[in-house]
Amino acid sequence: MTDALLEYEDFIRLVLDALEAAGIDYLIGGAVAVWAWGEPRATLDVDLVLDIPLEAVVSLSQELKKRGMLVPPEIILDTILEQRLDLPISAIHGASGYKADLYPLREGDELRISALSRRQKIDLGEPLGEVYLHSPEDLILYKLWYYSLSQQTKHLRDISSIVLSIGEQLDYEY
Repeated sequence: MTDALLEYEDFIRLVLDALEAAGIDYLIGGAVAVWAWGEPRATLDVDLVLDIPLEAVVSLSQELKKRGMLVPPEIILDTILEQRLDLPISAIHGASGYKADLYPLREGDELRISALSRRQKIDLGEPLGEVYLHSPEDLILYKLWYYSLSQQTKHLRDISSIVLSIGEQLDYEY
């Protein structure tokens, strides 16, 4: 492992520590979740689905700030309440430039609500430890969705790596 990768993993741990301190349920998606189900690929951000109760908005903002990420409570609240766009809350770490894309659950977002209920706790080793990830099936669904939006082939490569790594274990019916 290189120092850069360790620093990135430390950043992810900072974000997870903030979420846990604020009492926020989460799951990790994107390339970081692919590390567990497929094969590693480089990335400089971490995608998370969050269930942020309105009463935890200020606490989340404060916990992120303690860890070098300035996200005002108003930004969090506006993003949670915005129903028309599927935009994340971007939490950028000032010292490293790493970014966490935080996707809050929204009313009526059945896919994310289902994905959060199906999340799986997986040990990714130090310094991350046991973390909640997209189930491989939900990750594949999201990768298909994002490919349909962006046409970025990284999503197809991620899906292929998951199927090649754990294909027989996938719940194809789901």
